[in-house]
Amino acid sequence: MNEGTPNRQSWLSAALCAALGMTGCAAPRSTVSVPEPLKTAAGQVLSLSAHGIGAQIYECQGGTGDPAVFAWTLKAPEAQLRYEAGKELGKHYAGPTWEANDGSKVVGEVVARAPGPDPSAIPWLLLRAKQTSGSGVFSDVQFIQRLHTAGGKAPSTGCGAQYSGTEVRVGYSADYYFYKAAP
Repeated sequence: MNEGTPNRQSWLSAALCAALGMTGCAAPRSTVSVPEPLKTAAGQVLSLSAHGIGAQIYECQGGTGDPAVFAWTLKAPEAQLRYEAGKELGKHYAGPTWEANDGSKVVGEVVARAPGPDPSAIPWLLLRAKQTSGSGVFSDVQFIQRLHTAGGKAPSTGCGAQYSGTEVRVGYSADYYFYKAAP
């Protein structure tokens, strides 16, 4: 799995992207090389892959260094997760947290990021599980990759003092790959 990631987008994902009016996420993908910083640690095996479609939620906030400078800050993701065949898996939300319909959860922390091939999309990520709970598909996850992103970038304009606290939702899609320790 470290050399490339197979195409994981189903016809249902393409239909959802079209329904949300998103560009880029409905195009078929071929095997893509994973950038070196995003490869998982030795001894990890792919346990599950999912396609997420939803929104990155940004809030207009004053800067910590200079409160007079405002910028869009990521508040949380909000996405539905589906298996490759289109069956509902669960949801993705603040934490960042992935929660399966079976009640299992994994909360991740970013350990590496790399720009994907689409400069208008959010970056690709490698996350380490910092907490898991429940008994199910996410209970033994140790690493998560976010690849094949489309959309989701913060707006480049429209954030100033008059908009402080305003939220904006930017549509995105991504493939998530969940890894566990090899048996």
